[in-house]
Amino acid sequence: MNMRTSRKSGFTLVEIMVVVAIIGLVAVLTLPNFVRANSVSQKNACISNLFQIQSAIHQWALETEAPAGAPVQFSNISTYLRNTVVCPSGGTNFAGSYTIINTSTQPVCKLVPTGTFAHVLPSNTTQ
Repeated sequence: MNMRTSRKSGFTLVEIMVVVAIIGLVAVLTLPNFVRANSVSQKNACISNLFQIQSAIHQWALETEAPAGAPVQFSNISTYLRNTVVCPSGGTNFAGSYTIINTSTQPVCKLVPTGTFAHVLPSNTTQ
């Protein structure tokens, strides 16, 4: 008696559906973490830019002997900035990203000034 058993290798529809469901579950669980990580990295990059702008204002004020509260414009501090400074949350130029008023006021991000991931210098920075 010669019995033939035919065994085709492959995956059943149920096995494929289980794998797809697991991949979907993992994607749903990790996607919010990626979004939050992106927001945090943009916030940190913008705060770094704000520190750079504040440092440039201080250097300009020292070199020109500008009094406290003297008005500042981008053209005054552009030579003190290492590279193009724009907010990573969608800024296209300096004027659209940051506001600078005078030597006594901290620079402010125009794009994300408030909220959970606000781009704001810490209040303990010295002037």
